[in-house]
Amino acid sequence: MLERFVSQTEFASQEDFEKNFRIKVPENFNFAYDVLDAWAAEAPDKVALCWTNDKREHIDFTYKMLKEKTDSTASYFQSLGIDKGDKVLLILKRRYEFWFSILALHKIGAIVIPATHLLTGKDIVYRCHEADIKAIVCVGEQVVLNHITDAKPDCPTLKHIISVGPYVPEGFEDFTKGINNAKPFVKPEHVNENSDVMLMFFTSGTTGEPKMVAHDFLYPLGHIVTGCYWHNLKEDSLHLTVADTGWGKAVWGKLYGQMIAGATIFIYDHEKFTPSDMLKMIQDYKITSFCAPPTIFRFMIQEDLRKYDLSSLKWCCIAGEPLNPSVYEEFYKLTGVKLREGFGQTETTCTVLTTPWMEPKPGSMGRPNPGYDVNIIKADGTYAEVGERGEIVIRATRDAKPCGLFAGYLKDDKKTEAAWNNGLYHTGDEAWRDEDGYFWFVGRNDDVIKSSGYRIGPFEVESALISHPAVVECAITAVPDPIRGQVVKATVVLAENYKTKAGDALIKELQDYVKQVTAPYKYPRVMEFVDELPKTISGKIKRGEIRDKENR
Repeated sequence: MLERFVSQTEFASQEDFEKNFRIKVPENFNFAYDVLDAWAAEAPDKVALCWTNDKREHIDFTYKMLKEKTDSTASYFQSLGIDKGDKVLLILKRRYEFWFSILALHKIGAIVIPATHLLTGKDIVYRCHEADIKAIVCVGEQVVLNHITDAKPDCPTLKHIISVGPYVPEGFEDFTKGINNAKPFVKPEHVNENSDVMLMFFTSGTTGEPKMVAHDFLYPLGHIVTGCYWHNLKEDSLHLTVADTGWGKAVWGKLYGQMIAGATIFIYDHEKFTPSDMLKMIQDYKITSFCAPPTIFRFMIQEDLRKYDLSSLKWCCIAGEPLNPSVYEEFYKLTGVKLREGFGQTETTCTVLTTPWMEPKPGSMGRPNPGYDVNIIKADGTYAEVGERGEIVIRATRDAKPCGLFAGYLKDDKKTEAAWNNGLYHTGDEAWRDEDGYFWFVGRNDDVIKSSGYRIGPFEVESALISHPAVVECAITAVPDPIRGQVVKATVVLAENYKTKAGDALIKELQDYVKQVTAPYKYPRVMEFVDELPKTISGKIKRGEIRDKENR
């Protein structure tokens, strides 16, 4: 499958990869037909999805089964009047109906909008108004159903609300009955152009309401690098990415690149993350490739890994937050597996990555994806030299953009122009490059702390602090200071055996420790111990929420 979409599939070295990797772009590419259905024709009994849940239910979906289910779902959606260009919101957690629905919507040229189950009625109304959403497909859970019911009267474009169960209350349509009774699917005469919008994500910035990030039908091809050269997947791989389907990381790790590589996608449908359960999944199902936010790895290494047989695990990737070197070293010591970091955004695919030909440098994101023209620029617009900080940018124009880069913020040319102008997409993330071409994350532009003339990246201080055995997690933010402008604050989650020691003496110990392992001016002058840090569904720490609380 892969050879259909890239100029060559095997590379001798990182230099070979960076010089010769090219994506071959088909005309009117549609992932559902050109990948899913192609696999169903070539290898119908190959397992596409290995699905299980925390109730120990288990289903293997072959490509033949998945094609049949997506065809039935597409026919059902068509019977409701959902057509090319219509927008459908999916609130499906890790239910297998998410895969039925997203692929079916691709087949009819509709626009998919994945969303988290944590949306309130107000959030749903906002999305319906902004995107003119025609239908919502959701899990049949009371809280979600109630929010949708409350929102519907204020959503004039919303024609259908569909539940996949277990509950299908009055006013909702029954997804399972609908696909079981669907007529044979007939592919529309013309489904899409490459430039048509296929997928949208609502993504929150530091200010204002969420923006609508629009991706076209070539977006899945951008994930060839994600699946094949970051996750390092082959046709015999069994890959698990820890992500709810409401987060963009789900299509990074649970769909596009994985299917193009021919790997089997492992889906663990669970309500609450428990390190021991995740380790047992890896052991029992013999997962070969695993990707998760650093938070997951931090909690997993707190377990006694000797109790689990993790010998099947050959490849691990970090996503969502920068990797603290101490986590890398401990996981490698316990498993023999090197964690490989990558960097990207909702607006992109994997932009910087650690490939199979690279030796990981703990704390580094890796080197740029050759599918993009990535660089670092300083505030004056010149390119940063080795060791100089600047903003990560991608050189591209909107009418000649690489596969995977977003098409723009829907209905918001002003925000699109602010982020993407003069041939550069500005990520808003700061980094520096070392002499080997590896990128090192500093922080978001708006997260960098300015104290007494110094610019301090939160990640630098977090990496120092988390290497102390007392610290499980921490978040570094700025607090106002009348003399220095801002000072560094650490919000810290302590390891269990240190919680009774929380107090001034431990604060002083941690401050002195940071002074020893990084530049002394970076040490946190303010420290707070908490039971947990606020996080997004993707596992990213909500530093903005911590800052807002401090500034109230």
